[in-house]
Amino acid sequence: MADPMLPAVYKVVQVAQDLPDTVTLDLIPVFASKLSACQPGQFNMLYAFGQGEVPISVSGNTDEINVIRHTIRAVGSVTEALTSIKMGDQVGLRGPFGRAWPLAAMQGKDIVLIAGGLGLAPLRPAIYHLLNHRDAYGQVTLFYGTRTPQDRLYADEFDRWQQRDDLETGITVDSAGRDWRGQVGAVTTLLEGRHFDGKNTIALICGPEVMMRFSSTELEKRGVQPDNIYVSMERNMKCAIGFCGHCQYGPHFICKDGPVFALSQVAHLFRIREI
Repeated sequence: MADPMLPAVYKVVQVAQDLPDTVTLDLIPVFASKLSACQPGQFNMLYAFGQGEVPISVSGNTDEINVIRHTIRAVGSVTEALTSIKMGDQVGLRGPFGRAWPLAAMQGKDIVLIAGGLGLAPLRPAIYHLLNHRDAYGQVTLFYGTRTPQDRLYADEFDRWQQRDDLETGITVDSAGRDWRGQVGAVTTLLEGRHFDGKNTIALICGPEVMMRFSSTELEKRGVQPDNIYVSMERNMKCAIGFCGHCQYGPHFICKDGPVFALSQVAHLFRIREI
């Protein structure tokens, strides 16, 4: 059995500059004959040689068998090193880790996805899965909120999603100039006037914790049950195997018990701001 603390070496075969501080890396293994299978919602530990490692959610199509894709924002020394990587460079990778979005159990249900900022990246594999298996699900709705129009992640791809007739989309920004013709306001404003079949709707939410807290509250007001609301926590993981305790969240370790949780599992902790 492979040592979960030993990173495998991966080669960067594509670098996409999504935003000034955000890139998407396509990775393939250097020595292994095949990729480690990832599920939507899981994460890997990416190691920048000489800097350290950080947890990064999978952000690509997990049905692809020849590449692992990660979207990374520069927010510290390790992520700054990762976002400065060039094609042909190498990184270390451990994983995949964590609990995925419960996509199999969602079949036949209406799906609402709510993303805030970079939270669209961990949701993107779930979006791909839903669209690749569209007949297995009911109505699918994607709401996305970000700071400004210039901060939209995967802007071209989101535009293509908006052209589909089997996916309902909504987008809002916190602030914008006069050339923005879309909605302005928090992502929860996209829920205004919306009605859901509470017993048949499942929601997936990823973004800043304050955004997930308010979004889940608004969904509950509209009849969506806490057992059917799933959130992805983004707290710092160090070991990824529940050993170091850095990501302890009440009785849970986010690295192995999450990062995906049903709201009913964490509701008593989720709305305590000090935790």
